[in-house]
Amino acid sequence: MPAVRIGDQLIKIADAPLDNKELEEAALGLLSEKQKNYFLKHKEFDFAREILSSRFRVNLHFQEGRIGLTARVISKEVPAPDKLGISEIIYNLTHLRDGLILVVGTSGSGKSSTLAAMLDIINTERKSHIVTIEDPVEFLFAEKQSVIEQRELGTDTNSFAEALRSALRQDPNVIMVGEMRDQETIAAAMTAAETGHLVLSTLHTSNAPETIQRITDFYPADKRQQVLNQLASNLRAVIAQELLPTVDGGRVAAREIMINNSAISNLISAGSIGQIMTAIQTGAADGMITMNQSIDKLLAQGLIDQKVAENRKRDLETKSVYY
Repeated sequence: MPAVRIGDQLIKIADAPLDNKELEEAALGLLSEKQKNYFLKHKEFDFAREILSSRFRVNLHFQEGRIGLTARVISKEVPAPDKLGISEIIYNLTHLRDGLILVVGTSGSGKSSTLAAMLDIINTERKSHIVTIEDPVEFLFAEKQSVIEQRELGTDTNSFAEALRSALRQDPNVIMVGEMRDQETIAAAMTAAETGHLVLSTLHTSNAPETIQRITDFYPADKRQQVLNQLASNLRAVIAQELLPTVDGGRVAAREIMINNSAISNLISAGSIGQIMTAIQTGAADGMITMNQSIDKLLAQGLIDQKVAENRKRDLETKSVYY
């Protein structure tokens, strides 16, 4: 049954399912022969297309033996930082010259938009070589001060890890990896971060401690201390975000921000992941803020109502987990 999502609401736009034959012809008609063969073999395919002056991120899949299609509208313009509520501390992160910055959250939480805004700040203010590795390419950047190369998985490279290793030979200053999906990609990203490059990427995690735990979980037990030491040295920040409905029917990002100061670094290297949230709660002087504190701030600004604030605040911030 065709439907559209507006905010948090899923609205059906027809009384009957689409004709599967027509949908199949339309969906496969969007693909090249190589892409079509890949989709029919693997049963899943992500790509981006411009249709009728609008750009979409599209996922093709099968359900009950039939083709299914999900398309998200991508703005043709990179979102302005002020429209996304980019804070001064996030703005300052774009001035770093090396290290790893992670933007994390669930699917649809605006991670790509935040990363795009951060990259465009760099593009506007610095003479840098920026390489993005995406699946698929979403926002299309117009070069300003920087030189930008956007590489798409499947079209321009075979894997995130291969593209990352290749990028190190392309003299980049900034590398954006669409998602850290596996140990190989994480290892390549951390190597790039510790060899003088600023690396930005995403993970599907909900907060900073969970992010660090997820990264270490990709490795066997005998390698985890090494990974913790690398993170303690090279991780610069974790930005965890969630989109909340506003009082005027829009959406606004609530963001937890962890800055890897000396206290956080010591906790990471010691494997004391469960204590990181307490350090974030008390790290306001370094620009840190918990998700609950961010939600309270949005409530005080009148951007969200009390019910939304109560429903979205997290118990995890008082729960010690991991290790």
